[in-house]
Amino acid sequence: MARKPNVSAITFPECHCLAVRRAARQVTRFYDRLLQPSGLRTTQFSILASLHKSGPMTINNLAEALALDRTTLGRNILPLLRDGLVVANRRNQDRRSKSVHVTGTGAARLKMAMRLWTEAQTRLEAAFGAPRVLALRTLLRELSLAQLQG
Repeated sequence: MARKPNVSAITFPECHCLAVRRAARQVTRFYDRLLQPSGLRTTQFSILASLHKSGPMTINNLAEALALDRTTLGRNILPLLRDGLVVANRRNQDRRSKSVHVTGTGAARLKMAMRLWTEAQTRLEAAFGAPRVLALRTLLRELSLAQLQG
């Protein structure tokens, strides 16, 4: 019979995963509050901004670009489809694949949200200092690209 791990040996303040997740939730709540007048959540803003910048993409390519699994992207894109901010069309070459693109309404909403997002960026930099925020973003990019084995 396997022994249970000694839970008291785990010190949660030292858990890297918990610290990153906690910080991510806090930053997400902050951006969501500031984006609220646009009617977009941070995840939806990211989807619109990525599509607007890159142009039409398949759901799979968009999920990969945003580092999301397909089902999570599907849940987050539904309100955008419902509100007419993006459209998904079957691709001519492969009828099984859908291409997603931003509508005119979506581009207008994104433009409004960009002003709010810029405010969030400015406030975060003011609170922690631009050099520290840049260093954090650099470290987070390295972490996201790391090939961690597990």
